[in-house]
Amino acid sequence: MNVDFTFDWSAALASIPQLLTGVPWTLLISFGGLAIGLVIGIIFGLLRIAPQVWLRIPAIVYIEVFRGTPVLVQVLFIFYGLPQIIGGPINALTAGIAAIAVNSGAYISEIVRGAVQSVARGQREAGLSLGLSRQQTFRHVIWPQAFRRMIPPLGNQGIISIKDTSLFAVIGVGELVRQGQIYIATTFTALEVYLMVALLYLAITLSLSLALRMLERKGLVGE
Repeated sequence: MNVDFTFDWSAALASIPQLLTGVPWTLLISFGGLAIGLVIGIIFGLLRIAPQVWLRIPAIVYIEVFRGTPVLVQVLFIFYGLPQIIGGPINALTAGIAAIAVNSGAYISEIVRGAVQSVARGQREAGLSLGLSRQQTFRHVIWPQAFRRMIPPLGNQGIISIKDTSLFAVIGVGELVRQGQIYIATTFTALEVYLMVALLYLAITLSLSLALRMLERKGLVGE
């Protein structure tokens, strides 16, 4: 069977204006969700290492549930299932941001826990020996060091969240993949369009990776 196929670069390039309309939505969902997820992650990450068992258990349950279930299932539950509980609809953009928030929040919780616990015990003892309270020692000695160590894995989580937005085309969010689907429906150029979608995702994630590497070279993150 002979297949006569020629890649149409003109079709690929022609799709770019349509695809670019999805980039702001992709960035809004990913970074909006990450901002909320960072707050959630810090709260549950600190609860995860709290000395009180009754504080640790809810954090452990949240982390395991949202790390152990696919983000696609989470967004479908939020978009289709949650409205039945609250008695009102949830728009697709809100559902996408919420899904990124709760999913990334679970992973960020573990990033926070690991970063705080990685600070040497001697740092805590040094703070206490200087007359600082436990809260002051954490705020002025432990947390600044832990936060610097959190930034590289937070950047990796950002990249993951950007890619996860591609799943939200199933609920009609107008991000990159959805714009590609709309364009393909009228032009029937799936190969060319999806290649451009992949390249645009690559451009976004590489930009974030390069920014993180620049911060690391300047010594602003990490150890």
